[in-house]
Amino acid sequence: MMVKICGITNREDALAAIEGGASALGFNFWPKSPRYVPPERAAELVTGLPGRVWKVGVFVNESAEAVAQLAGALGLDVVQLHGETPPPAGLRVWRALPVEAGFRAELLDRYEAEAFLLDAPAGPLVGGSGRTFDWRRVAGLKHRIILAGGLDADNVGEAIRTARPWGVDACSRLESAPGKKDHRKLAAFLEAALREGAS
Repeated sequence: MMVKICGITNREDALAAIEGGASALGFNFWPKSPRYVPPERAAELVTGLPGRVWKVGVFVNESAEAVAQLAGALGLDVVQLHGETPPPAGLRVWRALPVEAGFRAELLDRYEAEAFLLDAPAGPLVGGSGRTFDWRRVAGLKHRIILAGGLDADNVGEAIRTARPWGVDACSRLESAPGKKDHRKLAAFLEAALREGAS
């Protein structure tokens, strides 16, 4: 089970996530996000992180050129693309899509992506709303799915059993404030996700 902790803004949270068994860390490069990390700050955060943990850059309505440039400068392993961001050539892409009322599995066929991060609709926030959606709507998809939206230690087991995703992603429900993780909630989520994913 791939487990991503998103909205990393400081070294302490990054190390706590890694210690708990996270597979990937998300760094948000959208300036309107409360979890925005300037590139120079992100460069400090990713330095010295274990190679086994994927560094994922989150981009919203950005140009392919800007994404590729920042991914190269920071050594990002994956780019997570929201909105109208086109995929840069030669990079691992996770395409993020909201599971809205009109969501259909066929929508995923429009994109070239290694995986699809499916999240609850968040309006202008884009992500990190803390809301869930009906996981049954994405069960059995042929694509590689990362389940996001309102996940925490209390519901991630049910989410995994329902949708059987390739991975899960959590952010706002694990925070004490935007951009600051509650390490007890973080550890409990990782334990629950990894336990269910291994069963």
